[in-house]
Amino acid sequence: MGMQTNNGGRHTVLSEINVTPFVDVMLVLLVIFMVTTPILYQGVNVNLPKTDSRPMPALDREGKVVVTLNSDGVIFIEKEEYSLSDLRIEIRRLMSEKGKDVREENVFLRADRSVPYGTVVEVMSEIRNAGVTKLGLITEPVPKK
Repeated sequence: MGMQTNNGGRHTVLSEINVTPFVDVMLVLLVIFMVTTPILYQGVNVNLPKTDSRPMPALDREGKVVVTLNSDGVIFIEKEEYSLSDLRIEIRRLMSEKGKDVREENVFLRADRSVPYGTVVEVMSEIRNAGVTKLGLITEPVPKK
């Protein structure tokens, strides 16, 4: 706060907002969000296969269905466990809740690399039987040497 003198010799109070602490707080929050955002989607820990393919554009996980198949062959959507027979029903339910057409929406599968190929194909088949036509597999890039 400061004092200002008018031409008539009267003093008035000058109110100003000090924005420095505000900017400091905003920068700290920005750093916190930048650090925690990539960690937000952890779900179930899987050892993804490594491939040497072009990366997909950033995956917008809001509104997308990501099915995870862990090393024990257990199926998860987010952190909820489902049986193979319940998977089809749950995918249809999730899509109808979001008001989306199952045939037009992408579903992504994160399968641990130690899961037998036959199990992955069974899960993919069940997703397709739910009516999904766009199914993507999530992998990790091969480390550069």
